[in-house]
Amino acid sequence: MTKHSEIRRDNKPVSSRTGAQYIAGALHAYGVTHVFFMEAILRGTLVEMEKLGIRRILTHSEKAAAYMADGYARVSRKPGLCMAQSVGAANLAAGLQDPFLGHIPVIALTGRKAPVAQYRNAYQEIPHLPMFAAVTKFNASVETAEQLPFLLRQAFREATTGAPGPVHLDMPGHVGQTADRFQMETDPVVEQDYGKYPAHRPFPDPDDIAAAIKLLAEAKKPVIIAGGGVAASAAGPVVRKLAEKLSIPVATSMSGRGTIPENHPLSVGVVGSYARATANKIVAEADCVLFIGSNTGDMVTDGWKLPKKGARVIQIDINPCELGRNLPLAKGIMADAGAAARRLLEAADAKHKKSGWAKYAAGVMADWRREVAALRNAAGTPVRTERLCKEISDALPADAILVADTGYSSIWTCSLVDLNHAGQTYIRAAGSLGWSFPASLGAKCAAPERPVFCLTGDGGFFYHLCELETAARRGINTITVVNNNGCMSQCAVGVGKAYGNNPGNRDEMFRYRRTDFAAIARDFGCLGIRVEKPEELKKAFQEALKAERPVLVDVVTDENSKPHFEPSY
Repeated sequence: MTKHSEIRRDNKPVSSRTGAQYIAGALHAYGVTHVFFMEAILRGTLVEMEKLGIRRILTHSEKAAAYMADGYARVSRKPGLCMAQSVGAANLAAGLQDPFLGHIPVIALTGRKAPVAQYRNAYQEIPHLPMFAAVTKFNASVETAEQLPFLLRQAFREATTGAPGPVHLDMPGHVGQTADRFQMETDPVVEQDYGKYPAHRPFPDPDDIAAAIKLLAEAKKPVIIAGGGVAASAAGPVVRKLAEKLSIPVATSMSGRGTIPENHPLSVGVVGSYARATANKIVAEADCVLFIGSNTGDMVTDGWKLPKKGARVIQIDINPCELGRNLPLAKGIMADAGAAARRLLEAADAKHKKSGWAKYAAGVMADWRREVAALRNAAGTPVRTERLCKEISDALPADAILVADTGYSSIWTCSLVDLNHAGQTYIRAAGSLGWSFPASLGAKCAAPERPVFCLTGDGGFFYHLCELETAARRGINTITVVNNNGCMSQCAVGVGKAYGNNPGNRDEMFRYRRTDFAAIARDFGCLGIRVEKPEELKKAFQEALKAERPVLVDVVTDENSKPHFEPSY
């Protein structure tokens, strides 16, 4: 590259650089370590990224790239980066639905054809911004070199502030080649505060904290519900100390899981639609519920049936527009989850402990564990999914990351897989089936030193099984557990209700051929382990943890295994 220098107003030289060098340099300065992409996009930028040590992960689909960026962001606490060319933009947009619903900062870059090609039936070209509008916080086109510095900074700023979320920049050139060739006469301007999330942690008003403390003191049966905001703010230890100081039981949303170890005497499990029945029972009896970092959607409230009518609700959220959106509040507090929890902990008085209520909640948990013990230790074949969950619980190292798909995989992991160590992390799909396997690869890229387990069903795994090749090619050594029952087991319930007593081939709607995924994994260069008996599970997980390559554990399970707490649809 030919370089020249000019003099800035402060008499310091400015180097001329290409757009590719500018983009790669800025991303590197923000702390980006990986980019997930589907060829072909910003090739010049990718070349410059290699020079800077940014790892380039070529995927087999744009949607998988978005899911990998999502998993990476959740574990690294930095924005995940994904990219696709013009014709792949629609697929990339579809992949952003999950990080949008989960409030995860993902930065998506796409290419588009030149203005002269727009609105003229150009090959593979449709308008991009409308597709991204529903799944992003910020969605813009880069038209000129002068815009690039501002819009790139804004992308990081939008992704990491307030409630985090995805952003999109549409780059000129169908593979971004025009942006690559920009001539930039400015050094990258980087605001490093926005290279992680949450970028800002607003503290609560002291009067709001005093009001919340008063409500908790007056309550006889208070419960804390920790949401995804607690995880985003890494506030679990503070919330746990608050609960211990006041002897308040703690339930979590799926995204808030990990706030408190599940063998802790104050833990009552995941509440809502994909829940542990114990949590729903305790929250239903509560007279005061403190939501921390939860948007009180239908999943965490089981269709807004929880808490009970008349219970006083306190809600803490970083987004003031969420306060009271779904539930009438006794008190709303606009603040970062961690900042608010610290203020509550400081203001709480241990003389208001709810020891009797906490003892009752612990008894509910103990009774439930006795009820499910037989199925968790079931010895028959095909393997009961309850037994699979127990063996996963036992196998997970203290620093493991567990990644779960939506549907039954979420329900099974939230109800019957125990996370008993503060160093364990749980992430799950916000709604997209097939998300978990590529997301687990992104999570492993973010934390290569930690064991990463993924639990998915055969229906979910079919979506992106070709990413086994990506894992083998790039040495992304995850452990993928397939709950292989030959069907979409959760859907079987609804299909049965739809058919009723009508004749017909209902199997066409939810059943697959039985597939040996372990054999497929071996063909891709991974370690494939087939498990057909429950007593084989322990050895399989021990072997998987020792392997130095990607592992797939294919478990032949009983399709009649159903979660003890079914969703209401």
